[in-house]
Amino acid sequence: MIRVILPPHLRNLARVTGEVSVTVDGEVTQRHVLDAVEDQYPMLRGTMRDRGTGRRRALVRFFACEEDLSNDPPDAPLPAEVASGKEPFMVVGAMAGG
Repeated sequence: MIRVILPPHLRNLARVTGEVSVTVDGEVTQRHVLDAVEDQYPMLRGTMRDRGTGRRRALVRFFACEEDLSNDPPDAPLPAEVASGKEPFMVVGAMAGG
């Protein structure tokens, strides 16, 4: 099971509390984790990635193992700690403004 931490506004939209767990068949990548989250919580489709292009939304960041993975290729393998469930994959709403 892959542990995923969503920001509060997406947890509210998905009607969940705390982290969620998803199953990923095959290689554990950003794309596969986000696909699994969107399959399990269809109301989140289009909130983290653009529906048409699949690209990360501008004010959404992805972290794992204290590293910003936001600009990594979506098909790059995530760290082994995430794949094993030891560490979560975090979706973070970026701060903007002044």
